[in-house]
Amino acid sequence: MASSETLRHCGTAATIDIIGEDLLHNILSRLPATSFASAACVNRSWNVVCERVLSRPKLASACSSNDSLEVAVKDVVDKVLSEPIRPHFAIASIGNSFIQDYDVEESLEEAHYLITQSLGSNIPVITNSTLGIIGRDAFSDEFKETQWRRGEEDNAIILTVGFLPGLKVTTIPLLMKNPITFMMKKFVTDIREFSTSVSGCSSPAAIMMFADQYRAGLIDVVEKMGYAMSQKTVIVGDCSSPFRYSNCPDAWSVGAALVFAVDMNKPSGIGETQFHAVLSSGLSPVGPTYEAASVLEKSNSIWISARREGWGQNIDAETIRNQVYDQLGDRNKNRKLYIGVTKKGKCGQEKVGRMTSLAFYEVRRNNRNYFFVSEKGVNLGDPFRFYHLDSTAARSSVTAISSHLRSFNRRSNNTTGGDKQEVFGGLIFSCCGARFFGEPNIDSSPFVDNFPGVTLGGAFCKRVIGRGVLTPYAKESQEQKAMQCRVQARGAVYFIMSYRQRKWN
Repeated sequence: MASSETLRHCGTAATIDIIGEDLLHNILSRLPATSFASAACVNRSWNVVCERVLSRPKLASACSSNDSLEVAVKDVVDKVLSEPIRPHFAIASIGNSFIQDYDVEESLEEAHYLITQSLGSNIPVITNSTLGIIGRDAFSDEFKETQWRRGEEDNAIILTVGFLPGLKVTTIPLLMKNPITFMMKKFVTDIREFSTSVSGCSSPAAIMMFADQYRAGLIDVVEKMGYAMSQKTVIVGDCSSPFRYSNCPDAWSVGAALVFAVDMNKPSGIGETQFHAVLSSGLSPVGPTYEAASVLEKSNSIWISARREGWGQNIDAETIRNQVYDQLGDRNKNRKLYIGVTKKGKCGQEKVGRMTSLAFYEVRRNNRNYFFVSEKGVNLGDPFRFYHLDSTAARSSVTAISSHLRSFNRRSNNTTGGDKQEVFGGLIFSCCGARFFGEPNIDSSPFVDNFPGVTLGGAFCKRVIGRGVLTPYAKESQEQKAMQCRVQARGAVYFIMSYRQRKWN
């Protein structure tokens, strides 16, 4: 056995000769992230071995329920950095108990500061509040969905970090020109310019959108962003929670995008990281298709009158609502109803493909002639249907999600040679949870069952964004089954990350 003094004076080649490259690889792969980073700086040979250890993308995630925000942040940071990883981005979601005694802006700022100090100020980080968390405990390693009820203690945090070789990630803000006008053109331009500078393509590989629930008109922003990007760009996110992001020029902005672009100068040998979005829903349609006969804006809210699609005469709102109750078989006026508004348009800078979007708005109330919804985004002539909460349909949707994710395993197992595709991580944004399904861990089951041991993190929120594969409702028309983009009020969006190793000749 060589002494430490001998090793210290040995040359680079001799060091590896003495302990063996395989053994060195084994040792380095067990180091925590900070020690691993130091080991990569020892010499060129060690750096080469470190590059091999981290030659594939990686996702790490952890939860903590410690009462102290500072301790909870330390718990999750220590866990995600307990293995080799070089964070390219991070997402932290915290419970409201950490912020209920403070100003929301100040407490989110504190949490964001603690995380960025631990990971590095150059890492793109999104920190937001949440209605619950989905992931593994930093100490027990137990996987669970935790969704809080009003008044319950919700002092918890989940931190997810990702290492994505061959990609670059940044945060881009959505700013306000004035109190009622979004700087949408600048937002889209900034995303396109970043993507073009990195990949040579104006549309990035993926966009993860975060926005504040208190801003009216965000549904319209999400739809416009969807049309602005190529159909190949995967779009997911949470558009209903206060947030904080890295490199923020101001204390707050109305929204922020975590943008993922393929690096056109990535090293040879790096494979292809792919993103996939799959959407589920807990809403079922009821009744025929209507169109917005008139749309009145009043103090950031919308009043809508309706008529049957293709008809010339308006139908009063009270009649329509009674017809909906009759079809549902009850007159429970406490039942939540939603309208799903359909829009179509060409997408991408070249406008070569067409996309259909569906955004959901909760019907708050109605008078004799109008329905009242509290979000902007509905335009004159827009077709829409009514939807109601349906846990049975939601379970069917989750089953369909599981079947779809199973196809990833089939593609991986049926692939030969070096072109194998493997799922290495995932994120969930959900509006359902145990309170909706009546039992826990339903939202996460499609991923956990199909990819046991693969990192999964997520959060519960009021409204989710998704553009990708939609698992169809059993009762929907073929047109609705073809929806490509949704702003969902009850459902979940699964953001799946897979890796295809480069095939060598």
